[in-house]
Amino acid sequence: MTKIGRFPLIGLALLFLISAGCAKHVSECITPEDNPQHHYLKGMELVEQGNVDEAEGKFQRAITCEQGFGPAYSGLGIVNSEKAVAKYKAQKDAAYMKVDADKAAESLKTSEKNANTDEDAFAYHVAAIRSDMLLKPGKWLNDAEDHYKAAMKLKVDDRKLLYYDGREAAMYYMGRAYLEGKVFQSARDRFADVINEKVSSRWAPLAEKYWNKTDKIVRAMAGITVGDVGKTIATQESVTRADMAALLVDELKVDKLFAGRIPSESNLAKMKADFTPADVMASPFKGEILTLMKWGVRGLEPVYDETTRAYLFRPDEPVTRKQFAMVLEDVLIKLTGDEKLASAYFGQDKSPFPDVAPSAAWYNAVMSVTTRSIMETELSGDFRPDAVVDGAEAILAIRVLRHRININ
Repeated sequence: MTKIGRFPLIGLALLFLISAGCAKHVSECITPEDNPQHHYLKGMELVEQGNVDEAEGKFQRAITCEQGFGPAYSGLGIVNSEKAVAKYKAQKDAAYMKVDADKAAESLKTSEKNANTDEDAFAYHVAAIRSDMLLKPGKWLNDAEDHYKAAMKLKVDDRKLLYYDGREAAMYYMGRAYLEGKVFQSARDRFADVINEKVSSRWAPLAEKYWNKTDKIVRAMAGITVGDVGKTIATQESVTRADMAALLVDELKVDKLFAGRIPSESNLAKMKADFTPADVMASPFKGEILTLMKWGVRGLEPVYDETTRAYLFRPDEPVTRKQFAMVLEDVLIKLTGDEKLASAYFGQDKSPFPDVAPSAAWYNAVMSVTTRSIMETELSGDFRPDAVVDGAEAILAIRVLRHRININ
């Protein structure tokens, strides 16, 4: 065979190999459920469940099925942002999270580049809001607002949105971003927008939950100047004993208020905490805890620990509603000088609360704070004595207490 005669055969062989390779690539995603849209949707559901590793696999599969599938890259942007935050929480080192943060930025850039429809662009902008909220780079809230405005300008068809279902998804996540940024009034407005946009929306129940939370915070802060400590605690799902000490000392100014009731300057100068509990030495609120201990506020006293055989403050332990009622009642007694408050409701046969018996040690305190509207009950009348106090509730109670005793 001549050299010239070989070339057609070699060309055919190469063509066969290329065709086989292409066929192999196409065959990877040929079943009905093995498509990029399906994998993206499942990936987003896994993100919401907190399973970012499996979600990442789904997004990568979507890209395998269709190179340049924009929504999958937006999903990867969220996944890598979540991973970066998890690493920071574990190591407390910003450099350690940089690799994943950079991956998130690159994925979002690719998502934007491959946004072929308004629906793809919407998924990109919402993912960018979520990434900003997680990573908080630079002026992150301003960037999130820009993405929100861009998302709301798009003419999306709700039926074509693979996961978010409607423009109210952007409102919801912008509300979450405002809440994270402690811009509470704007957060409440965005959650209200979600509820008003479409009652049947999948985002409406979530928005309603956060609207209630932010509404409580907004009401709590009306007429009271809350410092950085208060704003941080306001968003927390639970308030620790150390948090409560900080709120009472920094926000209610109990040290100054209590000191005003001590007639002798020499006696006041001698007052200090009897000791420093071992478990508050490293607490950022050590000073506030010792100040509170100095005044012996009931409900926040050190507790004897059988294991260490020492009195500990337990700064990280959440405060329950019954404990909070006792704290507020004791502050009220100390500020008003009315010692009768501590026993005003003793001897009652019937409780107005289904879950608080008149014989309970905290019954009097619960009555003292609820009859003065310092703490609220459920619509059912339950007080929920063992439920933990959240940040908004704590600040709202402090605001009402200030009003009741005319503190400016």
